[in-house]
Amino acid sequence: MSLVCAISNEVPEHPCVSPVSNQVFERRLIEKYIAENGTDPMNGQPLSEEQLVDIKVSHPIRPKAPSATSIPAILKSLQDEWDAVMLHSFTLRQQLQTTRQELSHALYQHDAACRVIARLTKEVTAAREALATLKPQAGLVAPQAVPASQPAAAGAGGEPMEISEQVGMTPEIIQKLQDKATILTTERKKRGKTVPEELVRAEDLSKYRQVASHAGLHSASVPGILALDLCPSDTNKVLTGGADKNVVVFDKNEEQIVATLKGHTKKVTSVIYHPSQSVVFSASPDTTIRVWSVTGGNCVQVVRAHEAGVTGLSLHATGDYLLKSSPNDSILTNVFDTLTCAQFHPDGLIFGTGTADSQIKIWDLKERTNVANFPGHSGPVTSIAFSENGYYLATGAQDSSLKLWDLRKLKNFKTITLDNNYEVKSLVFDQSGTYLAVGGSDIRVYICKQWSEVLNFTDHTGLVTGVAFGENAQFLTSAGMDRSLKFYSL
Repeated sequence: MSLVCAISNEVPEHPCVSPVSNQVFERRLIEKYIAENGTDPMNGQPLSEEQLVDIKVSHPIRPKAPSATSIPAILKSLQDEWDAVMLHSFTLRQQLQTTRQELSHALYQHDAACRVIARLTKEVTAAREALATLKPQAGLVAPQAVPASQPAAAGAGGEPMEISEQVGMTPEIIQKLQDKATILTTERKKRGKTVPEELVRAEDLSKYRQVASHAGLHSASVPGILALDLCPSDTNKVLTGGADKNVVVFDKNEEQIVATLKGHTKKVTSVIYHPSQSVVFSASPDTTIRVWSVTGGNCVQVVRAHEAGVTGLSLHATGDYLLKSSPNDSILTNVFDTLTCAQFHPDGLIFGTGTADSQIKIWDLKERTNVANFPGHSGPVTSIAFSENGYYLATGAQDSSLKLWDLRKLKNFKTITLDNNYEVKSLVFDQSGTYLAVGGSDIRVYICKQWSEVLNFTDHTGLVTGVAFGENAQFLTSAGMDRSLKFYSL
């Protein structure tokens, strides 16, 4: 139904109604009529513009003009309508394209938001798990022996048992250490000053070359092997700790991974292989020491006795006690030292520590006192190692030097100045005490007593963080920040 103006008899563009006659008018026409006559055109009653009431209509359809009655006029009208439809269609296509772009952008934003939410959820879950494992810590004591004689102990449900209470050095423990030291001293005297017949000679050692390299032990996303150790009873079993938080046991002969041990929440900086059991130890800046079963491939014990990360780890000759150090350890006094490394003496009655202020200290376990200090380095001590006969101590620091100390005379008898900016990361004597290997900016092997260099390797593309001798120095192995484990022999 369409409205029709009572004056023009056409569909009005702006319709309005007169309350006097109740007729519909085109506003433009009725306003002119009122201006001239002042009355309603239909009944002559007085009418003003203010009395007119507008009528709201949507899209009024105007009738065809009289000119649209001929065929050319109709064709022209159809052409005009076609053009209008095409313009409208073009406008709709533009709006559709814009809408598609907005939708695509919104989908990308939604996908990115989902990824961020997933990452944050994972981080929150990890943080909650870490928080759930935190327990009140006991007051800090000197680096002390942590019992490791029951590596198979586990909590209910197979979960690793946690130890945070520090027992200290009881008379029973001291007596056990003394008995072991007596046995070791007797065995050392029996061996005398002769070297094993199977030991590789220096002229043969100088011919060593790289024979194998393995780069797939640890994750490539967080590259770097930070710690290395060999099983004392079977040096073909290699233990590594990586920046990827994992501990890996590798079989040299089979050239395959025996176990990948996961549980640390931060990088693994120290590892030790137990000499007689299928057990390994690892330490990390996550403030824990973990005891792992190699055969079971799981963590059987967690030791929490630090508020800061563990920087050094050493296993006593008995195989029952661990020596650990931390940046905020107290060394048997009220003075706090920032420890960087720690090592048991082969006899097990004394141990050595290195500090960030370049101090090397020797401690007596029985008396629990500092018995010797070796000043001389000018940078933080990074590594220490006792020789097998127990007479010598090798130390390395960030002053690019290697120092040898005589424990009988308590003095430095040899200083090896390395290349400028050389970083010492690992020191180790072979089992006979004949050779000393240095790992850092490269790998160097020195023959003891003469202290001359017999070997130098630069195969690693990153810093060497660990080096170790095989049985009777039949091979040499190294690990570094280039994520590779390398073997050297004839």
